[in-house]
Amino acid sequence: MTTEHVPEDRSATGTADALPGLDPARPARGAVPRAAGYEIEDELRAALADGGRPVRIAGVDEVGRGAWAGPVVVCAAVTDLSAPPVLRGRGERTVALTDSKLLTAAHRASFAEVLSGWLAGHAIGAASPEEIDEVGMTEALRRAAVRALEALPQPPDVVILDGKHDFLRRPWRVRCEIKADQRSVTVAAASVLAKVHRDGLMADLDKDFPGYGFAESAGYPSPVHQRALEESGPTPHHRLSWSYLDDLAQWRHLKKHRDPLAGEGQLSLL
Repeated sequence: MTTEHVPEDRSATGTADALPGLDPARPARGAVPRAAGYEIEDELRAALADGGRPVRIAGVDEVGRGAWAGPVVVCAAVTDLSAPPVLRGRGERTVALTDSKLLTAAHRASFAEVLSGWLAGHAIGAASPEEIDEVGMTEALRRAAVRALEALPQPPDVVILDGKHDFLRRPWRVRCEIKADQRSVTVAAASVLAKVHRDGLMADLDKDFPGYGFAESAGYPSPVHQRALEESGPTPHHRLSWSYLDDLAQWRHLKKHRDPLAGEGQLSLL
């Protein structure tokens, strides 16, 4: 499978944002393209232009939020706003960069190889199952994202987050966009790299904990995973504050509970 760069229509389709590029104009129903483009980035560049200095835009996406095992992983990616790479498919077809969930595993792996050299910068951050149990998913996700952003070669001026909730908060300047992984090249790149990185981690765990299907399900619920939990219980890589333990009478005593009256990060075993 080979890759190439193709020209892209980079014209912005939206109008200038009332609040410096951070209040998005939602796309019309059915208007989300399958191939990611630079519409959001172009709006941000126009709104945040400062004396001709380039605006550094980071796309951020996560994977593993709903899994029962393994870390939550976040990637922050920055492009130079050039045409994104595409893959050669069968015949004359090409495969465009987009949300990792819309790509096959083979295409994700091929894109990941190309993106690491094409991007102007990227970094991975993660929060462990223990950290998720300790502080909850929202805070663990924020920590993982901050770790990724702080590991970039230069701090971004603005961050595009996939979804409608700003879990980063101050001091980060954030624009939230629903389906940003299908509309923004930087977020699509982050989506692919986060997914490939975490899938690799879970495949490695599968070698040490066979039977849970980590290589296939990446720690998400599956019949194989649920059966292994019923028979053998959770591994050291499972999230012990998750509700799946409520249905496992033999292992329910292992569940961790955060005490809301004791402050963030306090755990009790009930």
